[in-house]
Amino acid sequence: MSRIPRILTALVLALVVIAPAAAGAAGDREAAIRNVIEQQLDAFRRDDARAAFAHASPTIQQKFGDPAAFMRMVREGYRPVYRPQAVEFRSLAQAGSRMAQHVFLVGPEGRAVIAVYLMAKQDDGGWRIDAVYLEDAADEAV
Repeated sequence: MSRIPRILTALVLALVVIAPAAAGAAGDREAAIRNVIEQQLDAFRRDDARAAFAHASPTIQQKFGDPAAFMRMVREGYRPVYRPQAVEFRSLAQAGSRMAQHVFLVGPEGRAVIAVYLMAKQDDGGWRIDAVYLEDAADEAV
């Protein structure tokens, strides 16, 4: 066997081994991020301030100080996040050192928004919600 076919065979084998591993890692990250957001949305539905606060990053926890203050802020300023009628996960993208998960939500009054969740990776490898920005999505549908 000549040298070039051996090199090509080695490259193909490397791609066959590496590509699924990279795709799996990205899929694991996406699933982990989605799970954190879903758990926090579920905590809001149950009015479980402690559980909702636990999914916020240390920066957010420090800013609000306690679960009750955090829950009050969400209840008053983030109604579509606090009580969504519909939830649809959309794109996940790199945003500097964080990941940005876009989630289409329809709030309790029927207002459609895109919630951009900025997710921060923690020292233990887990993810926490570092910020949420709401963008009007009146032209979009579930």
